[in-house]
Amino acid sequence: MKGSILTLNAGSSSLKIALFPPGDESPIVTGSAERIGGDCTLTIKDASGAFIAEYKGDAMRGATHETVLRKLIHILQQAGLAQNLVAIGHRVVHGGTDFVAPILVDDAALNQLVSLEPLAPLHQPHNLAGIRAARSAFPDVLQIACFDTAFHRNHPFVNDTFALPLTLYAEGIRRYGFHGLSYEYVTQKLAAIRPELHAGRVIICHLGNGASACAIRDGQSIASTMGFSALDGLPMGTRCGQLDPGVILYLLQQKKMNADAIADLLYNQSGLLGLSGLSNDMRVLEATDDPAAKAAIDYFVFRIRREIGGLAASLGGLDALIFCGGIGENSCLIRARVCDDMAWMGIAIDPQRNAAHETILSAPLSPVEVMMIPTQEDIVIARAANAMMEQVQAQRLRAIGGIPPL
Repeated sequence: MKGSILTLNAGSSSLKIALFPPGDESPIVTGSAERIGGDCTLTIKDASGAFIAEYKGDAMRGATHETVLRKLIHILQQAGLAQNLVAIGHRVVHGGTDFVAPILVDDAALNQLVSLEPLAPLHQPHNLAGIRAARSAFPDVLQIACFDTAFHRNHPFVNDTFALPLTLYAEGIRRYGFHGLSYEYVTQKLAAIRPELHAGRVIICHLGNGASACAIRDGQSIASTMGFSALDGLPMGTRCGQLDPGVILYLLQQKKMNADAIADLLYNQSGLLGLSGLSNDMRVLEATDDPAAKAAIDYFVFRIRREIGGLAASLGGLDALIFCGGIGENSCLIRARVCDDMAWMGIAIDPQRNAAHETILSAPLSPVEVMMIPTQEDIVIARAANAMMEQVQAQRLRAIGGIPPL
C-alpha cells in the first residue's frame, strides 16, 4: 500500500498543500495560496524550490478557498503527480469532544464535523470543503482528518472550563484550544533538539493571521489562550481576541445588531485590521508610519506579553519561550518587542541572533531559552496519514488471514 501522501491545510486566509513520497518526510511538491479573498497569490514548487506554477493578479483576485483548492488539484492531476496517491491528510480545526485523534473520514464523521462549523466559522467550512473536493477527485484514496483541538484535550479541569453551570460544560461549552498541529510539531522538534527543555516548562507563541499561545509541561498542553472558539485570547489578523462578554450584550441590546452582524464584526472586521483601519497583514503594518498601525502593533505586543505572564504562572515558572507561525517566524520586530524588558521573567533576547532569525534567539546568559522553530503542520498531518494507512493495511491483511509485516 506504499504510495504518496498529500496534505491539505486551510487557514482563515491561506491554503497549503504538500505531496510526500512513500516513506519520506521531505515533500516533493509544495503549494501555497495567501490572502485568499483579496489579492490572492498561488504558487506551486518542486523539491528544489523551482516554480511548477504561479498565479496572481487579476487571475486570482477575490478567489475563494474552494476555487484555489480546485485549481491545486487540477494542477497536480495535469502534472501527473497524483497517480500514486494513497492517502490525503486534512487539517480540521475543530474536533469537539469526540475526536481526540486522527480519523478516517466517512459520511457519518463528515456530518458530525459539519455540526461543529459554528464553533470555527473561519476554518471548519473550508476544511470540510477540502475533504469533499478530495473525496470527489480521488474516491479510492484514504481521507484522514487531523484535529487542531486534539492536542489540548487533556487540559486540567480548571483550564478546560468556564464558570458556567456544569450542564453547559457537559454539552460541550468548554475551552478547546486550537493550533494543536502546530504545537505538536514544535513540541516534537524540541524533544529532538533539546530534550531537557521538552521535559520542562515551555510557552509556544503561534503568531500569524490566527494567533495563540500555549503552556506546555513535559510535552503536554496544560493551558491555551484560545477557548471555546478561535476568537479568544490574542488579537489576530481580523479576529478580536479576548473580549468582555458584556460587549456582546451591549451590541445586541443597545446597538440592535443581530448575531450575523456581530459574528462578522468579531471574525472579519476586528483584530489588526479593525485597530489599524489599514490591513490585517503585519508586513504592511510594520512598513508604514501610520499612527493607527503603530497602535495596532502596540496592542498586539501588549496582549502577547500579558498572556505569556499568565501562562508562566500556570506552569509555575518558565524554561523556554518559542516563537512560530508566519509572524513569529518572520518578524524580528515583534519578537524583540515581546521580549523587551522581560529580564524580570528571565527572558533576554540577543539582537544579532534575532535579526538573523536563528533558532536560538536568547542572550547567552538568559535563564529562559528563547527560540524560533518554524512550524510544519503538514509533517504532523503526513505522519498521521501514514500511521493510519499502515493501520488500514494491517486490518486488511488480518481480514484475509494474512500476517502484517514487521
